[in-house]
Amino acid sequence: MVDLMGLDRAASIDDLRLRAKARIPRFAFDLVDGGAENERNLRRNVEAFGEVELTPRYMVDVSEIDTQATLFGQSYDAPFGMAPIGMLNAFWPGADLTLARLCKRRNIPYVASSAASTPLEALAEAADGNGWFQLYVSSDAEVTEGLIARAEAAGYTTLMVTADVPAAGKRDRDIRNQLAVPFRFTPEVLLQCMANPRWALTSLRHGTPNVANYADLLQSATSYADVQKTLITPAFTWDGLERLRARWKGKLLVKGILHPEDAVKCADLGCDGIVVSNHGGRQVAFGPPTIEALPAIVEDVAGRMTIILDSGIRRGADVLRAKARGADFVLAGRAFAYGVGAGGEAGAARAFEILHLELVRALGQLGVPSFKDVGSSALRLAL
Repeated sequence: MVDLMGLDRAASIDDLRLRAKARIPRFAFDLVDGGAENERNLRRNVEAFGEVELTPRYMVDVSEIDTQATLFGQSYDAPFGMAPIGMLNAFWPGADLTLARLCKRRNIPYVASSAASTPLEALAEAADGNGWFQLYVSSDAEVTEGLIARAEAAGYTTLMVTADVPAAGKRDRDIRNQLAVPFRFTPEVLLQCMANPRWALTSLRHGTPNVANYADLLQSATSYADVQKTLITPAFTWDGLERLRARWKGKLLVKGILHPEDAVKCADLGCDGIVVSNHGGRQVAFGPPTIEALPAIVEDVAGRMTIILDSGIRRGADVLRAKARGADFVLAGRAFAYGVGAGGEAGAARAFEILHLELVRALGQLGVPSFKDVGSSALRLAL
């Protein structure tokens, strides 16, 4: 098939990012691409992966490479999945469903954000057994319970509770863009839309994006900050997590863990896993990169629960770096977003292909034919 969009010339996730940036209005691109304050943490997430060196071993038969991974009794074809991203349809119209379907086709997990632009029921249907549901604990207990009940009814068996939003992150790009939900079509926004006609026309077909799971509650919202106030609560504590553990009968993950003591508390409460995450650098500008926070957490809870890592995954080798430092699995968010922004369904498929082919190549170069066998012995020894 002829690649009319030239996506086969995109050699990396960074290439897809540049293509997406050229196709999307600035205010919408910044919504996903941006980070907290001066974006130091966003940059360090990516840079810190590059500082983790692995030592190849040779004269190993790597003619067959196995990238499968098993989580909670389910086998996946790759050891990475799609991290939750709210309001992703604003980045590229229809992105939520496009990526949910991609994850089903490629047999990897899709984590549906409670702040998605698409109702959680539609995403569960598209992911078709590969969907997990990410929950923001609301300041309104009835809102939280309503989302949990809907997730159960939709067939989600894994709930991912986000813990790292006691206060909304300060995202300077969104402030400069005067981001509002629903979007306010100011003259500047209209000019940006006119400069990106493909995005504008596709958006017209799909309609103005909103936070679909909270549609009835957010009619009076005037800014994305107002939306966040509805999504989160500064009063979520360990007692609240304990109640959620008792309430949810499926697998329960806690996302946003960076401190070993917090990881231990999650294990003590009977959580099935954690996601070592700093929200992709979108919450705080002063925290540690996740790949640097990982080893101390692994030391304290490895064997007691599943350890997943996100924030900063841009290369297939990053997946190996995380595994060598003790993670069981990783999630990538922006990598898939850049793909769908660069070329819709075809771009999303290209993002998966890039990460997976890089992973296969890296396993061969490392001299470990199966992802399951990558361990700390792959880390470069200090001389």
